[in-house]
Amino acid sequence: MKNTPLILVSNDDGIYAKGLKELVEVMRLFGEVVVIAPENPMSGMSGAISVDKPLRATKVHEEEGYTAYKCTGTPVDCVKLGFNQLTDRQPDFVVSGINHGANSSISVIYSGTLGAAIEGCLHGVPSIGFSICDYDPEADFSKAKMLVARIFQTVIEEGLPHFTCLNVNIPQGSVKGIKVCRQTKGKWVEEFEKRTDPHQRDYYWLSGHFKNFEPDAEDTDLYALDNQYVSVVPINVDMTCLETYQQMKNWNF
Repeated sequence: MKNTPLILVSNDDGIYAKGLKELVEVMRLFGEVVVIAPENPMSGMSGAISVDKPLRATKVHEEEGYTAYKCTGTPVDCVKLGFNQLTDRQPDFVVSGINHGANSSISVIYSGTLGAAIEGCLHGVPSIGFSICDYDPEADFSKAKMLVARIFQTVIEEGLPHFTCLNVNIPQGSVKGIKVCRQTKGKWVEEFEKRTDPHQRDYYWLSGHFKNFEPDAEDTDLYALDNQYVSVVPINVDMTCLETYQQMKNWNF
């Protein structure tokens, strides 16, 4: 099948996540699919890589046009293995997800889903991270799959610049349309809840809530999602602040 596109699929919810299975069904409509996904959930891994332990990849499925591996590493490890070891040619696309839960605003820097997509675009191929605003392990992906297909088809037709990927979030419930957005300015207010274990030792459990710094800005991803639109945010791996860069050129060190 060397004349058909090769699509590398990964995620951060793990090889057995429903969202991954649903994404594979869509991607198989477009080409040959190779899945390389973590054997266990890896949410919050961002761009983490394994530097102090060997990686193992085990083939769990193989049929015409579709092969799947589970990997002991992170989402980025999975993508790196795909490009370097586990495919017979360079993938044409990298697609990550469908993540159970939103990855909007600043969550992009923590997300393993987006970590995989960013790694894909670093290899010079169009890459997309898909998430649905539903944390239910048995979430209904029927509408999301149609939107995934529509967005992927558009990327095939239009292409993406090198070192740029897409962060796509799909709202729960009805969808009014698709909006190209910018990332909302905000942060997680991380409040660690102090607890005591049965041995009377203190430990801390991450909790907290999200603080939106611009709730009325209509061009952001959170505004789109709050109003039942799919948000599509182009992500650039060059994190240089160009405005500050220009200002600092006049500094006298």
